Amino acid sequence: MSLENVIARFDVDDPGFIADPYPVLNELREATPIFRNERTGQWTLTRFADAYECLRDRRLGRSYSHLYTHAQLRRAEPDARWAAFQQHERWSLLCLEPPDHTRIRRLVSKVFTPRAVTAMRPTVQGFADELLDHCRDLGTFELLGDYAQPFSVAVICSMLGVPRTDTKLLLDWSHAIVKMYELSTTDAIREGANSAAAEYIDYTKSLISKKRAQPDDLLVSALVAVEDEGDVLTEDEIVSTTMVLLEAGHEATVNTLGNGMRAILSHEGEWQRVTGGEVAPRVAVEEMLRWDSPLQLFERWALEDGVVIAGQPIEVGDEIAMLFGSAQRDPRRFDNPDLFDIARGDTAHIGFGGGIHFCVGAPLARQEIEVSVAGLAERFPTLALAETPTYHPNFVIRGLTALRLESQK
Repeated sequence: MSLENVIARFDVDDPGFIADPYPVLNELREATPIFRNERTGQWTLTRFADAYECLRDRRLGRSYSHLYTHAQLRRAEPDARWAAFQQHERWSLLCLEPPDHTRIRRLVSKVFTPRAVTAMRPTVQGFADELLDHCRDLGTFELLGDYAQPFSVAVICSMLGVPRTDTKLLLDWSHAIVKMYELSTTDAIREGANSAAAEYIDYTKSLISKKRAQPDDLLVSALVAVEDEGDVLTEDEIVSTTMVLLEAGHEATVNTLGNGMRAILSHEGEWQRVTGGEVAPRVAVEEMLRWDSPLQLFERWALEDGVVIAGQPIEVGDEIAMLFGSAQRDPRRFDNPDLFDIARGDTAHIGFGGGIHFCVGAPLARQEIEVSVAGLAERFPTLALAETPTYHPNFVIRGLTALRLESQK
């Protein structure tokens, strides 16, 4: 098959591709390390080493607006119809470059510390126990709706200092907003994301005002109060920071649990390796992140002349898309990569990104998934799929529509 035909099969609107993209991604990776996606105008990387290096290459960035105008890079001006979404992105750690990224991440890191994450473990465990006990009472249950979604949002709300009664609001906003990151969107999706962003911004500004008047020891209040050599976070920076923690943290945790548990239960004997004590839940987390990546694509921009990737010269203003799902199955990096091995325990994957944009919430996400797997193993040693699951019709954010599970007799 010609390279053009292989590239043509990379069709994010094809339900068959979405159901199982890995055969096509494997063909692409073995056919070429880089190709031009004419539909999106992106240089697309397929192999682990190139993606790994691009995440760390300071000649590339998540944004170009700190150095160039849109016109200078022959890019369209942002669409004013989606101003609220753009505002929510403006100070996101995932979108910033130094010096803004350095300053905000330093301030956030003074609050979101390893010690703070460790201190949250009893709270995380409490939410997991409450929801998993309810799942046990149900008998057959739906992992995402009955457990993963309410669990993840409850943890984040508890961390931020948001009332648990508002978790449904945050969940709906997150679901609407992250659809904007797909390669194929419609005006209806953009309108939904923009409306959700506007509502979340208003909600968070109101929350910040309340925390200023009545501070507590939770994250939003701490972000309001944090200071470093006279430097503080602005209201807009706090809004963007809390939103990225919600969206990235929630979506990654839920989809890792869904995709990962589907993988475990679809491979005979793997769940028994966890329930029997052969594989610790904290080890299982890493293969769940690698084998069916909840984030399939991540982009950067070329900011300097002289960039060459996989032998291909890249011009200033070109966008590079890294196919994480392809890279995580690269046999040049992982032995027998299509094999799901719950004991693999390889922590050097790129499931949380890399470089200065490495996920600030990775320690909390790992803790949430570990606690969840341990709780499931304790309560459901004979867990099995109750029906064949299907995936949302999205590519960039990969996750199941539902995962119905049951205990076998």
